[in-house]
Amino acid sequence: MKYFDYYNPTRICFGENRVKDINALIPDNAKVLILFGGNSAKKAGTLDEVTNALGKREIILFGGVEANPTYEKMMAAVEIVRKEKIDFMVAVGGGSVIDGTKFVSAAALYQGEPWEIMTTGGKKISKTIPFGSVLTLPATGSEMNCGSVITHKAKHAKLSFMHPGVYPKFSILDPTKTYTLPKNQLANGIVDAFVHIVEQYLTYPTNAMVQDRYAESLLLSLIELAPKVLTDELDYNSRANFMWVATQALNGLIGAGVPQDWATHVIGHELTVRYNIDHARTLAIILPALLTVQQDSKKEKLLQYAKRVWNITKGSDEQIIKACITQTTEFFNSVGIKTSLTDYDINTDEIPEIVNQLKEHGMTALGEHKDIDLKISQRILETAL
Repeated sequence: MKYFDYYNPTRICFGENRVKDINALIPDNAKVLILFGGNSAKKAGTLDEVTNALGKREIILFGGVEANPTYEKMMAAVEIVRKEKIDFMVAVGGGSVIDGTKFVSAAALYQGEPWEIMTTGGKKISKTIPFGSVLTLPATGSEMNCGSVITHKAKHAKLSFMHPGVYPKFSILDPTKTYTLPKNQLANGIVDAFVHIVEQYLTYPTNAMVQDRYAESLLLSLIELAPKVLTDELDYNSRANFMWVATQALNGLIGAGVPQDWATHVIGHELTVRYNIDHARTLAIILPALLTVQQDSKKEKLLQYAKRVWNITKGSDEQIIKACITQTTEFFNSVGIKTSLTDYDINTDEIPEIVNQLKEHGMTALGEHKDIDLKISQRILETAL
């Protein structure tokens, strides 16, 4: 196991009817900006719950945060924060709204050009504005980590940053907030969480027994929960466990002290920015192809994954690895997510342009060994057809 520091200051308030508790978690004299996405937060009543919980505090609403939050949209929120002297924010929504709020938290007090936050990975951030979140869509884990992904439409770029100053001060996790979600969003959340776990787990052995077993238990939980979450019958316990798994998938615990491989995310981002494919669906396209291309360097962990997660033990090593990759693909398909580029009308001729985007964004040495160069990225994309 590698050396590591683990730090996570986010307070989690889990359970039904917890929105009211934000009153005690925000200073009485705070001027609050509430950020949210579309009309779902209004229709479900969550926005009213939040505003009622804030009592007599001065509140400003900022809606319309996109499913892939854009620099252009979030800079409008930055201007409001600066002009109105906002000193606390609340993100109401899924990972996209929370990611966007993190960017605003850093950008509003940033001295230079705010896009530098993304191009430098957050390294030049010095001050941030505190915020909390009310989670409505389990998926990204953004409610309990310090990472954010933002898209710059004009530059055709989707980049990420991390900084300890953008951990949410608190996150409200009420499983009943998932009851009104459409099945396609629930499916996206399942796949997103699954791939988050895999990218911290399927690398190479480092004798990190706790992290491995923890990751495997989360994967097994998602596999068991998926059909229950996607049924028409609303079950609190299934939704509660799904919500907590998605948070645990990317709150830093399973990634502490182990190598990580975020190449699937990086390549997937290029598909989202170019074709506007849902983030989780790009992951489902890329992951099986990446595991196939990189199976030699991931051999030991793939065999472990096959045995412990999918209970595949018979056959040669090659057969076992092929079978577990197939099982992964079939799991994505079982929740209604398609897994090939051709399913999204992307053909061979377009792959060089996707690779060129990776080059333009400096994504030329990916993976846990930094050995996924542009040629290998092209092989992965070709395998994903």
